[in-house]
Amino acid sequence: MNACSPADKAIEIPYYEPIGQEVALFEHAWRNRLPLLLKGPTGVGKTRFVEFMAASLGLPLFTVSCHDDLAAADLIGRHLIEAGETRWCDGPLTRAVRAGGICYLDEVVEARKDTTVVIHPLADHRRELPIDRTGEILPAPPSFMLVVSYNPGYQNLLKGMKPSTRQRFVSLRFDFPAALREVAIVARESGCATFVARQLVELGNRLRALKDIDLDEVASTRLLVYAGKLMRSGMSATDACRAALVESLTDDEETAAALMEVVAISFGD
Repeated sequence: MNACSPADKAIEIPYYEPIGQEVALFEHAWRNRLPLLLKGPTGVGKTRFVEFMAASLGLPLFTVSCHDDLAAADLIGRHLIEAGETRWCDGPLTRAVRAGGICYLDEVVEARKDTTVVIHPLADHRRELPIDRTGEILPAPPSFMLVVSYNPGYQNLLKGMKPSTRQRFVSLRFDFPAALREVAIVARESGCATFVARQLVELGNRLRALKDIDLDEVASTRLLVYAGKLMRSGMSATDACRAALVESLTDDEETAAALMEVVAISFGD
């Protein structure tokens, strides 16, 4: 049986600014062969954190961005026809198990429900992956780790994580960094001056504190970094914040106008 496998790549440690005890918790979970659930708002660094930990531990990382059409076969693998012959091609979850790496399912509750059945045997004492189509049962090696994430504030009742799944994981809550830490992150990631990063973080906190405006998501650290990059390249603060923050947060013109008033206050326009 032939399995598709990715080309080997050198592992580089990406930039990540710890905001608490998340590094120690991840290491303890990995050493004890426990799966990990990351929960928190969009754009606070969950994916970057997993990339940082995988590189720090010297483990290959297999990341899957989950979506409505993602099925179990997309994770495990499928038979493909090539040159008139049928061969098996591993999916990212199977490749991660075989390689003893980390499989990261980002926004796992967005995937179809049959994916939950797939990860259950890997997320409890069995630590194995049944592959029904080939008859294999793959035991996970000690270095393998399953990590999933979701945003509980965004999910509705139809897309919440079932207790039977959630209770298989050690959980880690992510939130926005403290102001000084977020300033350092924005300045480092965008390349903008520290005083500009400070203004952007102050703006982000003002937007997050708004009570009278209904937004599906609040201003993320990622969007602040985008605004910083636009400003560093020469865009005005008003135009950069409109493009990177306001228009990304709402489609409603009245809401956008209200957010732009906050931008004007933050940058003294």
